[in-house]
Amino acid sequence: MSLNQRFLPWIMWSLGALFYFYAFFQRTAPSVMVTEMMRDFQADGTAVGGLSAVYFYAYMAVQVPTGIMADRWGPRRVLALAAAFCGLGSLLFAAADTLMVAYLGRFLIGAGAGFGFICTLKISIIWFPPHRFALLSGMTMMVGMAGGVAGQAPMAMAVSAAGWRGTMTAAGIAALGIAFAIWLIVRNHPSPAHGPTQVKSSQPAETPPVMAHLAGAIRRPHTWIMIGYGFVCIVILLAFAGLWSVPYMMQTQGISRPEAAATASLVLIGWGLAAPVVGWLSDRLRLRKPFLIAGPLVTLITMSMLLYLPELSPAAFNLLMFATGVALAGMVPSFAVARELNHAGAGAAAMSFINMAITASGAVFQPLIGWLLDLNWDGRMEAGERIYSAAAYDWALWIFPACSAAALVLALMVRETHGLTLEERQARSAA
Repeated sequence: MSLNQRFLPWIMWSLGALFYFYAFFQRTAPSVMVTEMMRDFQADGTAVGGLSAVYFYAYMAVQVPTGIMADRWGPRRVLALAAAFCGLGSLLFAAADTLMVAYLGRFLIGAGAGFGFICTLKISIIWFPPHRFALLSGMTMMVGMAGGVAGQAPMAMAVSAAGWRGTMTAAGIAALGIAFAIWLIVRNHPSPAHGPTQVKSSQPAETPPVMAHLAGAIRRPHTWIMIGYGFVCIVILLAFAGLWSVPYMMQTQGISRPEAAATASLVLIGWGLAAPVVGWLSDRLRLRKPFLIAGPLVTLITMSMLLYLPELSPAAFNLLMFATGVALAGMVPSFAVARELNHAGAGAAAMSFINMAITASGAVFQPLIGWLLDLNWDGRMEAGERIYSAAAYDWALWIFPACSAAALVLALMVRETHGLTLEERQARSAA
């Protein structure tokens, strides 16, 4: 095997992960544009929360088709077209002169971004051995979190320098470049030229139809447990760190927007650093459930302290934000569990259910928190922007520790797979 052939799987995974980086960048970027969007579109908190959340509605809508398309047609065409959609949506969003046009742009961005994570995992399934899957899942999430970080403090600096419209125009051009690179390099299956030592796809040569496996996944109670777990576990990342934490900290901590964005990034940095470690440990120990339990248990504690302990020092506040991100990485094995509880032929489709639940979390909770803030708004405005009081935030943000508690209950109900696929467990039972 040549050097190029040996590294080709990693190059393809890197391109998929790069697109996921971009998808997460677009997911968190609105958090540093809230006040500008309120001003430019004459919008309140509910409308801006909805504008950010429409990304998640579109992302969620494509999840099951994403899994089916990835299983049936492979990741190359799907990823390239998805990146192109993101680029066009970003350009439209940047040029929007009305809120409705901005909604359409964000919808196109979300629809394209919705293909990134599952198709990158599909590359991992095809080109790498099964025992590396949780590690690669964690590494993919780490790259995504880096994109989320780029969408906060660096994005805040870019917006200050070039405005949000100029920054989003540049982001659209970048996505079109990613689409072109994916089309040129990514391949759906190993070719004979890679030789007998090339890693083979984990998909069996003959499997029942994808739709039959998909129906079986829907009927399994543990699939729904994992769907509920993903929905409530991730809300801190998407609705707090991803949108409302920046204005919250500006109001309650008395810090500037770049400082607040940098602090919010600590959640993403913690997640990004911990995700591959959790994936590696989960694979190494062949354990999934302990990590799924530990994550929400710790976030229940850290979010309660962040929101309700009085007079936290800046160092303590930052440490708790980072610890929250580290703890959130405990959900990394949830994708491995979804894969291991279902047949290989529907692996990507089963994982897409979990990703859809995660996306639904952002779609539901971002505008919900905006609505709760509006209910408790005292009428204060500065430079045409709504200013929410600390009391209004206290009323809205209790949702986060409550969701951590719900995720903990669901994690306790998860079946431990010990890193074995459904086929492997069936073979052991038959023996």
